[in-house]
Amino acid sequence: MRRVLVPFMFGLLGAAILISLGVWQVQRLAWKEALLAEIDARVGGAPGALPDLVDPARDKYAPVAVTGDILTPELHVLVGAKDLGAGYRVIQPFETNGRRIMVDRGFIPLDAKDAPRAVGQVRLIGNLHWPDEKDSYTPEPDIDKNIWFARNVPAMAAVLGTEPVLLVVRQQEGGEQSGITPLPVGREGIANDHLQYAITWFSLAFIWLMMTGYLLWRLRRPAARKDSRSGT
Repeated sequence: MRRVLVPFMFGLLGAAILISLGVWQVQRLAWKEALLAEIDARVGGAPGALPDLVDPARDKYAPVAVTGDILTPELHVLVGAKDLGAGYRVIQPFETNGRRIMVDRGFIPLDAKDAPRAVGQVRLIGNLHWPDEKDSYTPEPDIDKNIWFARNVPAMAAVLGTEPVLLVVRQQEGGEQSGITPLPVGREGIANDHLQYAITWFSLAFIWLMMTGYLLWRLRRPAARKDSRSGT
């Protein structure tokens, strides 16, 4: 009995842990879907004025409309865009009501990096954003070639002499687009793999129980054979 009890308890404990991990991922899925719905509603809301005091925690994804002048120079962030291929995001200073912020105007192909682009007065509609794109594996920007590998808002603001505020353009009114395709803020960069994780944990729990059942069956077979032989 003892030789069966220990694997039985170990099997139940392992299955309970795996099932609890699956349940946790289901709870995370509900949380993530609610968060994405909130982001969708916030991104697509009616644009307002640029806040006097910008708070990254409060104002992330806030829809904003600003009128002012696109200035030079521009920074280029290496990016791959669906249906567009490899290219760069164009980041430029923008002056509005005596303030200088940054605007992410959108995508240009690789071969358009050094092409001239129109500047001047426009009205821009977009969303405030502080992308979390830089980690320990992200290369440092190549300042000489003007190639960045992540939208590092504080570092870019220091180079361009602006507030650490980035407006990702959704729509431009007036002026020339200069071959720039807007890449507006969306949920595309936010991972939501919790359903797959939940299925994985529940599948592992099922396999664990099946293996435990098989082990118990194997352990009980010698005992059954022994009882059968003693009874003959």
